[in-house]
Amino acid sequence: MTQLNTKIKLHLEANSKVYLDEKNNYVLQDDGSGAYIKSWSVSGLAKPTDEQLNSYESSAQTEENNNAIRHTRKVAYGNIGDQLDEIYKDIDAWKARIKSIKDANPKE
Repeated sequence: MTQLNTKIKLHLEANSKVYLDEKNNYVLQDDGSGAYIKSWSVSGLAKPTDEQLNSYESSAQTEENNNAIRHTRKVAYGNIGDQLDEIYKDIDAWKARIKSIKDANPKE
């Protein structure tokens, strides 16, 4: 099951809202039986129903999986300064290393 916040992000984007601009305009709460929207003040967009949010389950799962892959890749790539030094010394070796990281961690 995906995070409620991921579904909300997708709902906002599907309704022409920018997630980073709107993420402070709603509050989530979890009283032990699952997260829910406690308050919603996104201008021009009604609070989404559970049905609307559940329609994003599949895309939210893909988004979360790809976020995990992005994090894994970022750690494997290493420091940008070290990468630039590696490119300067041997760009072909750098390309091969980056390709092997991407091949080992494909996005959906």
